Amino acid sequence: MVEKKVLVKTNLEARSAALFVQLAGKFQSGTKIAMGNKYSNCKSIMGMISLGILEGSEVVISADGNDEDQALKELCGFLESEKH
Repeated sequence: MVEKKVLVKTNLEARSAALFVQLAGKFQSGTKIAMGNKYSNCKSIMGMISLGILEGSEVVISADGNDEDQALKELCGFLESEKH
């Protein structure tokens, strides 16, 4: 299992949350995101939207599985990017 803290660069609203979930879905690894005391499966659109992730939020992404390193790299890269 690998994890990383990320500072989010843009609000994760419905459209960008859907793109994030789509990206997470391409990996076999289980992926989770935590913000404060709330967490969600990265492959759950309702879970992602319910977190209410805004620009400047600090989140922790974790991945567990055979492609965990690549999953972590791409998911963190998505959140650290200013364009979605």
